[in-house]
Amino acid sequence: MIDVQKLRTALAESGYALIPEIFSSDECRSLIGSLEQALQATADEATALRRQNGVLYGARNLIDLFPPVQILWLRDELLQLLRAELGPDVGLVRGLYFDKPAGGNWSLPWHQDLTIAVKDHSLPSAQFRNRTTKAGVPHVEAPRALLEQMLTLRIHLDAVDDENGPLQVLPGSHRLASETDEASQKPVAIHTPAGGVLAIRPLVSHASGSSSPGTTRHRRIIHLEFAASPTLPDGYEWQHFFSPSADCELSRLRSN
Repeated sequence: MIDVQKLRTALAESGYALIPEIFSSDECRSLIGSLEQALQATADEATALRRQNGVLYGARNLIDLFPPVQILWLRDELLQLLRAELGPDVGLVRGLYFDKPAGGNWSLPWHQDLTIAVKDHSLPSAQFRNRTTKAGVPHVEAPRALLEQMLTLRIHLDAVDDENGPLQVLPGSHRLASETDEASQKPVAIHTPAGGVLAIRPLVSHASGSSSPGTTRHRRIIHLEFAASPTLPDGYEWQHFFSPSADCELSRLRSN
């Protein structure tokens, strides 16, 4: 069992909370095998991200590329937290995959997750801006009020420590008004066991350093984004919205 109130307090104050031991070692190994098989099978370089040497280090459009993620989050512990934080209409809206394999190492500078995937970004809007297209999917930068009603769950398929490039966060940065305020914060490296889940707000400033030179360890993460409502302003629509209670596709997948 999880202490939902403790997790919610951490999310409110720090913007992130770690939920250990959600997935077993066997489940992680099974997910790694089936996920890598699905990723290796696609030739779409914009979706399955590879280095020039062919090493796979990430993937976009994971909901389409690996349909099991559509129901992977339907665990009682995760649903308790998602519903407590985002309300009864919560739904999955986007999935990504990250790895830092030998020969495919990488890093990211400090940033916030500001974009969402939508069906059509050509509609006029005073709220959505910075239109882009990623792997064939329209994206827009969402307003702060909408991002504050979102939560990301990062499912760690490998144990993560300083050797294999952990996520670094600035605690409380989701509540800060400027980069000047963030400059006074001390970064924290997120160490997680395999099968652990990191819940994090998209407005938390975070970065990701490279893995240590010479390591052969992976850092495989399934990154799932959730929203509080199936509707968006100005006539916009989510690219996907999977609800645990109302979506017939989830029910079909769950029964297979």
